[in-house]
Amino acid sequence: MTHNFHGIVPVMITPFDDNDRIDWDGYSRLIEWYIDNGSHGLFAVCQSSEMLFLTLEERTALASFTVKQVKGRIPVVASGHISESMDDQKTELRAMAETGVDAVVLVTNRLASADEDAAVFRSRMQDLLGAIPTEMTLGLYECPAPYRRLLTDDEVRWCAESGRFAFLKDVSCDLDHIRRRLTLVENTPLAINNANAAIAWPFLQAGGHGFSGVMNNFHPDLYRWLYDHGKAHPELAAELDTFLVLSAMSESLGYPKLAKHFHRRIGTFANVHSRAVPHDITERHWAVETILDHIVTGADRFRSKIARA
Repeated sequence: MTHNFHGIVPVMITPFDDNDRIDWDGYSRLIEWYIDNGSHGLFAVCQSSEMLFLTLEERTALASFTVKQVKGRIPVVASGHISESMDDQKTELRAMAETGVDAVVLVTNRLASADEDAAVFRSRMQDLLGAIPTEMTLGLYECPAPYRRLLTDDEVRWCAESGRFAFLKDVSCDLDHIRRRLTLVENTPLAINNANAAIAWPFLQAGGHGFSGVMNNFHPDLYRWLYDHGKAHPELAAELDTFLVLSAMSESLGYPKLAKHFHRRIGTFANVHSRAVPHDITERHWAVETILDHIVTGADRFRSKIARA
């Protein structure tokens, strides 16, 4: 493994044009925005990317484009499979492995349905591992859609000790739970990256390996400052953490389209179209643009405070 996959890793969104096609120019600018704002890596093709609404051709095109645009500056990972059929999942995983990404990510809810036990999970995991090139670095993603399948402690330990997995995007959203996972993966290659903004700072304080939450689509630089400098500035870090937690409450207001509204206003791309959220979020969620005003203004205030720190 050439990367440790620690740090701030945004879950990337996918801009579309008026004809419902991927806006490649906008996507290129988005990649540069992530990098310019301190991202340690990029998670292309995930729930934020609307992967459940993308064809396999579109998913592999997103991954390949990201790799080519990044040019090795930071690692790129991508979810490998969304299908029900194991044969289809193998096809998807092999195709994603050929895109040049630094890690192919296994989605835990594709390995067992909500009513299937750990034995089924382990059997399918081993079956899929046999279909992926042995030299391919792998990740794990407890994607909450179509249902959240959290790994058991035994499964986390097994994956960590296998040596094939570089990171887990944890979606437990429970600080005690994720702290316990840190002990399970100690002295193994498996990093634990938290997805939940409410526990992002205390998890980092506890020795957590990184943050891979949706709010990295708004202010990854602020999470990067927490990661790099928060412990040296505890009072400012605590104040910033409160702002970040409250800002993250906006996720329920039509994300990922909400993030597209944000990027439209800062000029990354022009269209807020989303396949996952087809409705107009300004009609369903009143004053949502005003909420974005406060998120943008608040983030800038903290950037000024950080510059003076």
